[in-house]
Amino acid sequence: MTRFTQQPPTLRDPYSADPQLRGWLDRLLGDAGHAAAKGRLAELSAEVLGPLRAAHHDAETHPPVLTRFDAWGNRIERVDTAAGWRAQRDAAARHGVVALPYLADSRATWGAGARVVQHALLHLWGPESATFSCPVAMADGAAALLSLPGAAHAVHRDWLDKLTSTDPAVAVTSGQWMTESQGGSDIARSTTTARRTPHGWRLTGDKWFCSAIDSAMAIALARPEGAGPGSRNLVPFLVPRYAGDGVSPAAGLQVLRLKDKLGTRAVPTGEVRLDDVAAHPVGDPDRPGLHTMMTLVVVTRLHNAAAAAGGMRRGLEYARSYAAERTVAGGLLAANPLHRATLGGLAVDTAGAFALAAHAFALLGRAEHGDAEAAAELRLVAPLAKLTTGRLAPAAAGEYLEAFGGAGYVEDTGIPRLLRDAQVLPIWEGTTNVLSVDVLRALTSADGARPLLRRFEAAADAAVHGLPGVAEAVVAAARRLAADVETAAADPRDPRVLAGARELSLRLGHALTAALLLEHAAWALDRGDERPALLASLWTLRQLGRADVSAELHEHYDELV
Repeated sequence: MTRFTQQPPTLRDPYSADPQLRGWLDRLLGDAGHAAAKGRLAELSAEVLGPLRAAHHDAETHPPVLTRFDAWGNRIERVDTAAGWRAQRDAAARHGVVALPYLADSRATWGAGARVVQHALLHLWGPESATFSCPVAMADGAAALLSLPGAAHAVHRDWLDKLTSTDPAVAVTSGQWMTESQGGSDIARSTTTARRTPHGWRLTGDKWFCSAIDSAMAIALARPEGAGPGSRNLVPFLVPRYAGDGVSPAAGLQVLRLKDKLGTRAVPTGEVRLDDVAAHPVGDPDRPGLHTMMTLVVVTRLHNAAAAAGGMRRGLEYARSYAAERTVAGGLLAANPLHRATLGGLAVDTAGAFALAAHAFALLGRAEHGDAEAAAELRLVAPLAKLTTGRLAPAAAGEYLEAFGGAGYVEDTGIPRLLRDAQVLPIWEGTTNVLSVDVLRALTSADGARPLLRRFEAAADAAVHGLPGVAEAVVAAARRLAADVETAAADPRDPRVLAGARELSLRLGHALTAALLLEHAAWALDRGDERPALLASLWTLRQLGRADVSAELHEHYDELV
């Protein structure tokens, strides 16, 4: 008897087989700008299909190990990582995944659009990076922080050059040491202190969740001696992780243990004790510094959104491939109307997540180039993009596992990792509730929700001619949101407002996604491309109109998936 073996899912070229990515690059960069990026994107895509997939697998199957002492009792605090993890580090540098927006030639070529190209690189590379996208995110955040006016001290400049190098022998990544065991995201309870000495600043305290602990540096929050209580008086400090030899731990720095985590297992995440460790303040240490630190946090939140969207797209590719090979009830799974509707719905969710992440990176690029309107919109879009995609990604990953049946529950298929790694996305860089409170704060700022409300109106206008039913759903949702936003902004501390902050934030995120998809659809229709209009319609009718679009998802499966 011949034993049946199932064909495993295959992966198409993630750049050439992704029409949404290529369409958004055409629109945001222009034909010439996209053409200038094609070689870079195609090169990375080819590596993702080959050596980087192998490196990813190696890093996942050989998690990091901490050796605290050598054979003679000397403290060495060495973190050993897999060859695949180190290969991902080299690839991130070579492809400029962190460096691109900071390079003079990139800025000359794309201007603010360099962030758009960076997002495309992340979208291709992140899902096959063994979550090396985590230290990449923190390195980018640290680079943005060290690029601020007033942060251009010699020591900062040296580290910034390393963070933005494309030479693997020079490039470094950064950690982000904010949380402490007694407070977690409640950083106001931080007890890490910063002491000024004749020889510079020294930090003392314990940091509880320090990802990518093998990074050469970290940005840590500490309270300078004499500073007042509360989170706003914390100051970011640059902490060199190693001594001058680049191998031994910095004096006074201990890695107490590595975390045993649900997912992101290739990432060495540790608990760190600081005992009079040398550090360099970023900004004026005599002034409240949390506002400065938010530069880093905004960048890492956007990377979180990019990781969510990229992971959803990769999971959809695996599920699509499997459905095209798997036979169920005498026919291919891809021919089953119910399964087609399921994957079609996931394709719509994936398109929405991508739209949020892409828009947020585009705003970041414009804000960094002095666009005040983009900066005002980003204040609200950053938490919305992160929290909305952070909710979509684990739900999608659960569906992808289910799409594989029992094989989706077996570790050596690689499918369970999709769910394990996705589950961190609503947690890293602020949980959904923490971000919802940030949304309330943003609503009370000078511009509040006005940039988003204007975007909703423009999207509805764009949809009126070609998609009248969709336009009605956007208008109705925008009216309700305008009233609810006004109520929330009037008294964001009201218990009823706080209790509804998550619901309001997700509704804002879904409406923003609809507006972005409709904007892109209007542009694409002028070029004869109807697929974006289909995606925008289905997202809007499902998320804003609460309509059952299952029949349409089945009917348009081939276009969607």
